[in-house]
Amino acid sequence: MLKKDTSILKTLGPRAAMLVTALHERNRTLFTIEDVATITGLGQASARSFTRKLVDRGVAARLKPGLFVLVPFELGREREYLGDPLLVARTLAGGTDYYLSHGTAMEIHQMVTQPQLVVYVTTPKPIRSRRIGGTEFRFVRCKRRDLFGIEPHWVTKQETVQASDLERTVIDGLRHPAYCGGLTEVAKGLWIQREGVQVPRLVEYALRLDVGAVIGRLGFLLELYEMETSEAVRTLQRHLSSAYVLLDPVLPREGKYLRRWRLRLNVSPDELRTVAAA
Repeated sequence: MLKKDTSILKTLGPRAAMLVTALHERNRTLFTIEDVATITGLGQASARSFTRKLVDRGVAARLKPGLFVLVPFELGREREYLGDPLLVARTLAGGTDYYLSHGTAMEIHQMVTQPQLVVYVTTPKPIRSRRIGGTEFRFVRCKRRDLFGIEPHWVTKQETVQASDLERTVIDGLRHPAYCGGLTEVAKGLWIQREGVQVPRLVEYALRLDVGAVIGRLGFLLELYEMETSEAVRTLQRHLSSAYVLLDPVLPREGKYLRRWRLRLNVSPDELRTVAAA
């Protein structure tokens, strides 16, 4: 339950106090003009004007046109308050066809050692990326059939968001290493969670996504870190594409060719082994 300071509520007008109280009772920090109209009984034009006054008084902060967040009373008249970025990402995505992914999901699964500065959201809907209050929200487009490997993640005791599970996080990282800080960071995350990751599920997800680069990169890392089984190797190699791809598409096109996994090793195996030794 969100805490509210009743002494502060007494300093608000009756309509503002009613709105804030109702949002707290619903465990809501994010709200829209439509929410304001529904709770207060105001028409759309009056609700917009009323909400502008709340922003001016520092009761709420504007995140984007029509979307606002309650500012904690202890912050005073703060106008740049964002709230929890994961909940904001959920609201920006709208509906249920989305999941937090890539570097953001890696942070959720404790696969990184540094805080992430971008919130990544994968969705089949065309949503433009935006920056709010110093935080960048980047939307990655996917096919609707690729919405799998998703699980709830509790942000608060009352609120959840959708995020990729551990195995899907690895697979997405292998498909788009740039959204995770590069292939080395994905490899590091895989090694960190090597005890919890399910190799059969990794193979299943890679084949379901059906991207040759992902299959090759996965097979290479599983062998490098001795996480593979003979069955997993045979299955992945049967589905390799004929074209060679870069191990890390973020880095220059250089390095030896590895026929076994149809990769050009522009990151040395020794460098990736160093991750495991750290």
